[in-house]
Amino acid sequence: MATVVSSIGLKGMEGYRVQVEVQLVPGTDGVSIVGLPDASVKESKDRVMGALYANDCEIRDQKVIINLSPAEQKKNSPIFDLAMAIAVMKEAEEITDAIPDDAAFLGVLSLDGTIKSVAGMLPAIVAARREGFKILYLPRMEDMPLESMDGIELRFVETLQEVIQSFSGQLSVFTTFPRSPIETTEVTATYEKDFQHVLGHKQAKRALEIAAAGGHHVLMVGPPGCGKSLLSETFASILPPLKQESRFDVMSIYQLAGLQPPFAANPPYRSPHHSASAVSLIGGGAHPKPGEVSLAHHGVLFLDEMAEFPKRTLDMLRQPMETGKVTISRAASTVTYPANFLLIGAMNPCPCGHLGSKHRYCTCTAKQITAYNNRISGPIQDRMDMLLKLDSVSLENESAKNNETSERIRKRVIAARERQYGRYGTEECNATIENERLIECTILTEEQEKMMRRWASKKNWSTRVQMKIRRLARTISDLSGDEHITNEAIWEAVTLRRSENIHSQKGMVK
Repeated sequence: MATVVSSIGLKGMEGYRVQVEVQLVPGTDGVSIVGLPDASVKESKDRVMGALYANDCEIRDQKVIINLSPAEQKKNSPIFDLAMAIAVMKEAEEITDAIPDDAAFLGVLSLDGTIKSVAGMLPAIVAARREGFKILYLPRMEDMPLESMDGIELRFVETLQEVIQSFSGQLSVFTTFPRSPIETTEVTATYEKDFQHVLGHKQAKRALEIAAAGGHHVLMVGPPGCGKSLLSETFASILPPLKQESRFDVMSIYQLAGLQPPFAANPPYRSPHHSASAVSLIGGGAHPKPGEVSLAHHGVLFLDEMAEFPKRTLDMLRQPMETGKVTISRAASTVTYPANFLLIGAMNPCPCGHLGSKHRYCTCTAKQITAYNNRISGPIQDRMDMLLKLDSVSLENESAKNNETSERIRKRVIAARERQYGRYGTEECNATIENERLIECTILTEEQEKMMRRWASKKNWSTRVQMKIRRLARTISDLSGDEHITNEAIWEAVTLRRSENIHSQKGMVK
């Protein structure tokens, strides 16, 4: 009868239970691993047997068969090494004590029996808790964001021998390390820039406050030097700090990508260059990894000089903007990564950048301007919640003394977010909640319905645009503390979403 030990496999961000089954059969010495292992898993047999030899466990005149179940799921990580070693030693009766049924084992083995971590440990830990395991053996990690987790006991071990000793009760105190800031309930976020020091642009600041409160996408159009990049970089300072589950998601994605995650409390802020490839933006590769849209999960994706991005690359943003996730299909496997980001785009009104400027003449022809603006396709513009026009600000009459601080704005944003969470019963914003749920929770008056239909008919709005205006109006009302959507909120939402003549010389937001 085979020995069965549990572990966790990963398919992108999704973890699943893996049963490591080991059986010793008479025959020539050797190890066979089945269950669709990739090269890193096939090499586990040498690491495992080397670690067993270092711990005085030799398998002679027997063949070791290791089955990784479910057999139809491709295994692509050496994370099963520890589980394999424990199962082999138990099957060979080198371990006589009982192995807990509700325990899982994660980690890659060195030849001397030392246990090390691999990429993707955090999503595997979260999956182990979701699968109902009560005990999890895993290696110590310097970048681990926690030393404990509700619902599961984390046992940090350094060697194979420590794991064996724990079964007999010889080891009851496990490795610990300094507590990480991510574990604390109150985390103070830090910001480099503050809205107090951004002069002018009062209407643009108001629009960005609405975007932060409801998670709405924004496209800003204006001449060079008018402040588009500064506003976008300062935008992160009014976003609420991430809650614990969101921090786990962000840390997990960055671990899978092999990158250093941002400070725990701050929502991620990604600003890829316009020369970025489609794979780097969306994700993929021979061995799929998260792209910029996933690295910006629960945060901001800022596309400066948006019209300079290849049109094909920008059009790939359609699915993640709509669904909050991105699916990457390859011949070997299909993985899905979360991509619930807030998109801020910035672009010039024309190739030379001076269309609508009060100080410079535009040298572009009408054909050039049209071709430039068409680089942002209709479907992408349709998915933007707010379309803002900016102009250069005269600094003569502007002062930072009269500007609101980011902290003050952030408090209003947090209050609006809490109203949304309470209304929907989940941590969903107005921009991402399902249409049915939004309509159910935000009933318009008969007069407001007629007004919306009249505007939609006059402006030829798509159904998506009509819903976006409704979502914007709901966020504006949340910021004001109104229980129902007001007429003023609808009018402001229509003004912010208005797209006609966006690249004209009139109507710049100041």
